[in-house]
Amino acid sequence: MRIVVAPDSFKGSLSSSDSANAMERGIISVFPDAQVIKIPIADGGEGTTDTLVHATGGRFIKSKVMGPLGDMVEACWGILGDEQTAVIEMAAASGLTLITKEERNPLLTTTYGTGQLIKAALDQGIRKLIIGIGGSATNDGGAGMAKALDAKFLDSSGNELPNGGAALRNLEKIDSSGLDFRLAETTILVACDVDNPLCGSQGATAVYGPQKGATPAMIEELDQALKHYSYIAKATTGKDVAERPGSGAAGGLGAGLLFFTSAQLKPGVQIVLEVTDFEEKVKQADLVITGEGQTDFQTAHGKAPVGVAALAQKYNVPTLCLSGGLGTGYEEVFNKGISGLMSIVAQPMTLKECMDSAAELVQAATRRLCQLIQVGMTMSK
Repeated sequence: MRIVVAPDSFKGSLSSSDSANAMERGIISVFPDAQVIKIPIADGGEGTTDTLVHATGGRFIKSKVMGPLGDMVEACWGILGDEQTAVIEMAAASGLTLITKEERNPLLTTTYGTGQLIKAALDQGIRKLIIGIGGSATNDGGAGMAKALDAKFLDSSGNELPNGGAALRNLEKIDSSGLDFRLAETTILVACDVDNPLCGSQGATAVYGPQKGATPAMIEELDQALKHYSYIAKATTGKDVAERPGSGAAGGLGAGLLFFTSAQLKPGVQIVLEVTDFEEKVKQADLVITGEGQTDFQTAHGKAPVGVAALAQKYNVPTLCLSGGLGTGYEEVFNKGISGLMSIVAQPMTLKECMDSAAELVQAATRRLCQLIQVGMTMSK
C-alpha cells in the first residue's frame, strides 16, 4: 500500500512537517508494510516558507522589519535551493500571531514590514519572489507594503498618510514615481489561499475583518476606505483589480501587489504542490491523507486540503482529511474531491488541551482512520 500524507499545519500547535510525521506513525501502527510518502504542504499562510525551503534544500534568512503595529520584529524568510527564488510569508512581518488579541486593530495595522522583506530579497539580488499572503493582521490594501518600496500616499495637503487602513479614507494622491525600479525586473508569484474581492459583502473587510478585531462600525469604515483607495490606485496605475478573485486576500494586500507590481495571484497550495512535485508522487498512490487545524466553508475556497484533493482526484486517488475541528459549512469540501473527514478530537477537551496534544491526537486519529480502512478492505473481500 502506497499512502501519500500531505497535511497543512495545525496552526499554532503543529507544523505541516510534524503533522506528516504524526500521520506516518499512525499509518505504520496499522499497516506496518505501507510505503508512506510525506509531503508537508501549505497554502500561502503559516508554514509556506518552511515547507518550500526544506523541500528544495534552501536556506533561511532573518530580517528586522516593522511589525503590524509599528514595533520591530524579526521575520524569517527563505531562499530556495535554486538560489534565485525567495519565499516570503507576509504573516512573518504583518501577521495576526505577532500581536495579542487585545492589540488587534485593523484601523491601524500595516503591511509595511512585508514591503521591507520584499526589499531585503531584492537587495540579495533575487528577481523571483513567492509571497504567501495568509494569516494577516492588516486591512490596508497593501498600502504599507508599497510605502516600504518607496511609493507615497498623500492627503489633500500633500502630507504623507500614516499607516493603517483607516488613513486611506483621506487619500488624495498616490505618487508611484519613486517605486523601487527593481520590481519591474522581478517575477512575483503570490500564494493566495482565498478568492475574495477587495470590497463588498464578500470582500477583505466584511469576511476577515472580525477576526482581526474589527467591530461592525470599523467594517463599514474600512470597506469604504478600501473602495476609495481602489479608485485612486486604479487612476494611478491604470489597473482595475478590485473585483479580481484574491484581491481581498490579506486585508487587500492581494490588490496592493496587483496594483504596484507585476504579480500574478495563484492558489497558494498550487504553487506549493508544483515546487514539491506532488503530482508526480501521487500518480501511483493508493490513498492521500491531508489535514488542517479547522475545516469549514473557507476550506472549499482554495485552502490546502482541497488543492491536494483536486490533484489526487485527477488520478482517481481518494483523499481523506483529518481536522482539528469541523466548522460551519465543512460539508462543502465533499464537492471539492475530499472523500471523507474525521476530527482528531476523540473526547471533550479544551482548545489548549487539544493544541498541547496535537501530535498525539493526529497520530491517534490516523490510526483510527486506518483501522476503518482495514475493515473496509476486509468487507471488500
